[in-house]
Amino acid sequence: MTDSPDRTRKRFPGISSRAWEHPADRTALVTLRSLSGFDTVLKTLSGLLRERQHRLLYLATAVRVDERQFQSIDHLRADCVAILDSDSTPEFFVLQDPTPNAFTIGMDKPFVVITTGLIDLLDYEELRFIVGHELGHAMSGHAVYRTILMHLMRLAGSIGWMPVGGWAVRAIVAALMEWNRKSELSGDRAGMLCSQDLDAAIRVHMKLAGGPRLSAMNTVAFLDQAAEYEASGDLRDGVLKLLNLELQTHPFSVLRAGALRSWVKSSEYRTIMAGDYPLRADDKNASIGDEIRGAARSYKESFDESEDPLIRTVRDVGRDWSSAAQTVSQGLNEAVSNITSKLADWRVNRGDD
Repeated sequence: MTDSPDRTRKRFPGISSRAWEHPADRTALVTLRSLSGFDTVLKTLSGLLRERQHRLLYLATAVRVDERQFQSIDHLRADCVAILDSDSTPEFFVLQDPTPNAFTIGMDKPFVVITTGLIDLLDYEELRFIVGHELGHAMSGHAVYRTILMHLMRLAGSIGWMPVGGWAVRAIVAALMEWNRKSELSGDRAGMLCSQDLDAAIRVHMKLAGGPRLSAMNTVAFLDQAAEYEASGDLRDGVLKLLNLELQTHPFSVLRAGALRSWVKSSEYRTIMAGDYPLRADDKNASIGDEIRGAARSYKESFDESEDPLIRTVRDVGRDWSSAAQTVSQGLNEAVSNITSKLADWRVNRGDD
């Protein structure tokens, strides 16, 4: 793996993580940050996770990245920290594991673990996207919810036999899983802001889906799969898609690539690249109501634009019901108007005042 030639990348002084967070992710985080005693909750959850024990484990079993070890990743980390103007530089560890993976853990002082399988799979610019992705997780504080999710999944497993409690916990787990998937889209956006190279970002997802044989794959065809997945099939396929996602912590690689391309084409991305973005200094003043409305708007737009057969059916049924309701309403209004008119005529004919 060799360093690519330097090129100018935009930097984002004072940028808030709200700039790259998916609306559903951002709503949850803004709400949590607004709670009094948030720092206390953080420390409590950090204790539950035994954060210090985990760091010591990786300090003893993995290789810590610095100017002497895995220098190329150290350079990428420094670049991403500068681009996103991070207040701190998280520790990175490289772990011997053939499975391509990277994750951020810890809440008080988050650190990042990257497996050798992922390093072997990706080139330098593709790794830049991964480093930015994980830095985005650290800056957003995603480990908080992931800790809650971890404990609830254990709880769901232990009380799943209980008819009421089990379903209640499963519902919460499902909601947190949905949040977790959206947080991965947030991480991809942070990675994109660090990389500023959509081709490299798409290649990451292609390799995660199909392995290192990039010459046997085609970017256009890969992205076409996302559109086909979205639009193809019938009502049964729409249900099966939901079932496939039910216990997934990450969106599927093909769909992540499609979602990232859509974001890069959006006015939101262009605005950020032009230097107009939310600032960390304003995070405390962020409105929960505005974020909830933003999340609702995002889901509505996705719902309205979706070609998924299940969503399309639900949308059509909703429109039919709306149309029927309008027709009934109009009919009732006309009937009431006719009755009122006839009563008025009848009173005139009787000579009533």
